[in-house]
Amino acid sequence: MIKSFFKNKAAIISAAIIVIITLMAVFAPLISPYEPDRQDLLLRLKPPGSEHLLGSDELGRDVFTRLLYGSRVSLLIAVIPTALAVIFGMIMGILSAYYGKAADLIIMWFADVTLAFPGMLLAMAIMYTFGGSFLSVLLSIIIMEWGSIARIVRSVTLSIIEQEYIEAARTIGVKKIVIVIKHIIPNLLPTLIVLFTLNVPSSILSESALSFLGIGIQPPNVSLGLMVNQSRALLFQMPWLALAPSIMIMILVLSFNYLGDALRDILDPKTKY
Repeated sequence: MIKSFFKNKAAIISAAIIVIITLMAVFAPLISPYEPDRQDLLLRLKPPGSEHLLGSDELGRDVFTRLLYGSRVSLLIAVIPTALAVIFGMIMGILSAYYGKAADLIIMWFADVTLAFPGMLLAMAIMYTFGGSFLSVLLSIIIMEWGSIARIVRSVTLSIIEQEYIEAARTIGVKKIVIVIKHIIPNLLPTLIVLFTLNVPSSILSESALSFLGIGIQPPNVSLGLMVNQSRALLFQMPWLALAPSIMIMILVLSFNYLGDALRDILDPKTKY
């Protein structure tokens, strides 16, 4: 697997970009001398230059600094709820496939309910109910994503439990929980890794859309979507204010998408033939 990964140029480039952006976001205080919310009205709306690499916004805040801190928030909101959605979807999918018709009916009914609503509409309803906060954005993304993940995990689990080694384990009296931990989850890991990498871009876009609409991350916090929202009035006069976070969103989404596609090809044995 490792050799196949390093042979895949798309995987290497995508992973390198993600690592670089993540390191820049983590070490933002060391990279930029400015604070993300530091205002200087005497330096407002400055074009990109040596003092401010990407210029300054309408309140004199350094755009490059806010881009670094915004990337940190956007990555956290994308990675954490996606990981939680994958874990919750995995648990629900295994329960649905392996623990009887009643569990399958109830869990899949709830999954169908969440999938029946348009994702953004459901997220907006949650945000309006609980308010625009970090936890509300996390909750909305988890609710948006867990249903589709549970359905995929359910279908993969159904194919796994039909294998002969699972039947052999049942025959000798191995408990269900042991079979799940030792046999089902390890065989689900490739699918879960791909689901995670392919769902992170949708989480980034969801957070950006919610923040752009003004119901996601709220000031004085900063995210990429919020930066686009705050600069939309100056789009034609000062285009770099909106272009910088927009390009960062595009780079992150494309990198995770290419990484997910590459991992799917690497982990799928059928692609070798």
